[in-house]
Amino acid sequence: MTDTPPERRRRAPAMDAEQRREMIVRAATPLVVEHGGGVTTRQIARAAGIGEGTIFRVFADKDAVLDACVAEALRPGPVLDRIAAIPLALPLPDRLVEAAAALRAHLDRLGALLGALHATGGRARTGRQARTGAAPDRAAGTLPVRLALAELFEPERELLRLPPDRLAALFLGLLFAGAAGAADEQPLSPAELVDVLLHGTLTGPAAPAAPATPATPATPEGRS
Repeated sequence: MTDTPPERRRRAPAMDAEQRREMIVRAATPLVVEHGGGVTTRQIARAAGIGEGTIFRVFADKDAVLDACVAEALRPGPVLDRIAAIPLALPLPDRLVEAAAALRAHLDRLGALLGALHATGGRARTGRQARTGAAPDRAAGTLPVRLALAELFEPERELLRLPPDRLAALFLGLLFAGAAGAADEQPLSPAELVDVLLHGTLTGPAAPAAPATPATPATPEGRS
């Protein structure tokens, strides 16, 4: 009777350099949020299930890994996909609430990553760009998001007081203002933000403005 040979260990499919980079960044990002710039390449390698030396086959050093994590967090692709998946058949308020929730989650993830790096003195991508003179253009960076948001307003174009692209810019302005508020302030929920955008700040009809009191003309001295 012949013994059945043990099964050969199956190897995972080989990855190219770009796939390896993406895998390392995915494993590193939550560690950077937890440890900031103090994360080690050994921790990253363990989380990714690879040898530490594999990291340096695709990244020059740990700072390059940190920069790649920030670049990935800044990339708008995932949030654009979520906005594009919002059905236009939904009522406009529901569409905008879903978009606000997606954008808020995106900003929260980015804020957690940058906050951890800042708190630990870690080098962030924005810092490197400042030293090399390549400062990010926020307006250009938000353009794809504005265009995606404008599409959500399009079905109601004839009912809007402003064009969809301007409303999309206003929507983003409210969202960014809420995200940049004081630490002890509770940010507006997506539903509250959309309610203020669509219905303003008043809960009822505005009271008529009081007429201006005309100024009393000055009279020459001695004139009765």
